[in-house]
Amino acid sequence: MTSDSGRPTDLAGLPEAEFAFPGPLRDALVAAILDGRKTATTSLAVEYERAGEPLPEVGERSAVVDSAGRPVAVIEVTSVRVVPLGEVDDAHAVDEGEGHTTAGRWRAAHEEFWHGREMRSALGDAAFTVDDATPVVLERFRVVADLRTA
Repeated sequence: MTSDSGRPTDLAGLPEAEFAFPGPLRDALVAAILDGRKTATTSLAVEYERAGEPLPEVGERSAVVDSAGRPVAVIEVTSVRVVPLGEVDDAHAVDEGEGHTTAGRWRAAHEEFWHGREMRSALGDAAFTVDDATPVVLERFRVVADLRTA
């Protein structure tokens, strides 16, 4: 398999990039990454804190996995910002590639996900909620290798 530069892509040591939880939502997000519609993502800062993980950094690469756990692409972080949820703009919402045309619509969908049973369970907080001040991690990325053709 090769990267966008034509060099071999080595998955050894690359962290996995999991978008949502396995199932239909992950499948839709991975498809949007692979067809170029999704070039941004948002995470809760508290996810990194609770996992004891550092925030992503520009230049970091990871292997996008599908619902079956198979690596399907390698992405590279091109931008990282931490902002209050209330400051997410329309451009970021559109670049997430989920069909949202405004930050308001994007936020409603993301709040449904973040307030869902799976996320609350993953965070260990059955009553977890977000508000305008909740810190979120806005990432932009690019696909550097499509592993489906490797």
